[in-house]
Amino acid sequence: MTSKQKISTRFASIVVLAVFVGLISYPQAVSRVPKLYETLNKLKINLGLDLQGGIHLEYKADISKIEAGKIDESIQGLQDAAERRVNAFGVAEPIIYTTKSGEKDRRLIVELAGVNDINEAKKMIGEMPFLEFKEEGPVDTATQIPQEMLDKLNAQNQEKAKEILVKALAGEDFAQLAKDNSQDPGSKDNGGDLDFKKKGQLITELDKAIFDSNLKDGGVYSDLVETQQGWAIIKKIEQRGEGDALEVHSALIFFAKQIQPQPKTNWVSTGLTGKNLQNAAVTFASQGLSEPQVSLKFDDEGSKLFAEITKRNMQKSVAIYLDGQIISAPKVQAEITNGEAVITGNFSTDEAKKLVKRLNEGALPVPINLVSQESVDASLGGVSLEKSMKAGFIGLGLVIIFMLVYYRFLGLIASLALLIYTGLMISIFKLSGLTPWQITLTLPGIAGFVLSIGMAVDANILIFERTKEEIRKGRNIMGALDEGFRRAWTSIRDGNISSIITAFILIELGTGFVKGFAVTLIIGVLLSMFTAVTVSKTLLQFILGEWIADKLWLVGVRKKDINK
Repeated sequence: MTSKQKISTRFASIVVLAVFVGLISYPQAVSRVPKLYETLNKLKINLGLDLQGGIHLEYKADISKIEAGKIDESIQGLQDAAERRVNAFGVAEPIIYTTKSGEKDRRLIVELAGVNDINEAKKMIGEMPFLEFKEEGPVDTATQIPQEMLDKLNAQNQEKAKEILVKALAGEDFAQLAKDNSQDPGSKDNGGDLDFKKKGQLITELDKAIFDSNLKDGGVYSDLVETQQGWAIIKKIEQRGEGDALEVHSALIFFAKQIQPQPKTNWVSTGLTGKNLQNAAVTFASQGLSEPQVSLKFDDEGSKLFAEITKRNMQKSVAIYLDGQIISAPKVQAEITNGEAVITGNFSTDEAKKLVKRLNEGALPVPINLVSQESVDASLGGVSLEKSMKAGFIGLGLVIIFMLVYYRFLGLIASLALLIYTGLMISIFKLSGLTPWQITLTLPGIAGFVLSIGMAVDANILIFERTKEEIRKGRNIMGALDEGFRRAWTSIRDGNISSIITAFILIELGTGFVKGFAVTLIIGVLLSMFTAVTVSKTLLQFILGEWIADKLWLVGVRKKDINK
């Protein structure tokens, strides 16, 4: 492939890229293509609470009573608990993180975009995850049906079955009787047909009536067949095969027995909570050759309570609740007096570790105090977004005007590259929503975006000034262009790398808004390097040629300044 062909291929790739990011950034361009427009229009930029309104809450964690080695684990548990609580309320894309200032100041930051009720937001966070143990209480009899009523209903159903049996024995259409009266939804609609069955495929009572009663083909069994579920009228249609291969084609009309609803277990508090749990850990019996178990260790108060609980609940279940949700209900096998217990079950190792993590989150509560709260009205957020977008477009327009006036044709190419850069940034913001690393755009993020536009232009200015210097030295336009890019690259590279390093420091040490600014700046710097160097160079190499040798004023060079 010749160098000209390579340039043409790169140019075509840039055109395809420009069209792609253009459609994602401005889907209205294909509004007359409904399916494509609908797909593209679903891609949205996730806005922070400063742009769409919401709640900002800041809590200070009291870690004074937490062991030094467990502080980080406890703070992570605090963050996990807050995330669980917020997610339970269905808040879209909450931002929850912790900050550290020195060794003693740990804070939990919660940002809830789109939430306007600050009291409701505070309820979402509430307290630390609450771990408690509950025992079986009195059976809930509210759903129970009086036995006399059940007996009456069943007696009526049995009498109805006897009436239908008389009709079936008298030769009435069995299939129609089944459709009109059977209470078996699996066979009712097809006239009670059970198809061919081998012995043992039906329940014992039906098997005996069909296979052991010497019932003839087409005959109806003379008595009701009673089962635990109800009463059945059986008809033998035909049989085939012999011995173990014998199959009987039969039909039934079924009348169900009314049974007592299963009583609901009420769980009542025992007074044993997460404050009494010293530690939970994954253990293995038989030196790791068995299934994983979860061991619990209580403090002195908890040991006494647990001994009393296990003593009065022998062969009963004790439920473990975390944040009001039952996570396990092991059965008590023996009285436990040493303050240690083991939860057994069909755990995988990962499931056991997850359960331990959740138990320890409840066992190591970190008291938190609300120290700051801020409510951003949705209309105020909308105004901020509108002003930010207007400022961004004005800045972009002024930069393009400056480049066109001062660098003329070179400025036009730089402006095209700048528009592609803008489309790339917007596309990345939108497409990030399809990934686990969704980018949330905030006011500081927009500032980072606008700043990176200036840095992209700065790179073009360095390149163009170097190119003009080479033209003044007598080089032809293509040679000057190559040399200009080569000489400017080291300055562009070093300047942008230093900006990226600074941004990474901001991410590591900064808080939420500062991190948002830094993340956007890094993305912008990387893309600006790509568009200022690769895109601009490809466009210039493809478009420029000897035709411009007599029109050097288009690139800002006067003929009298050229060294002959």
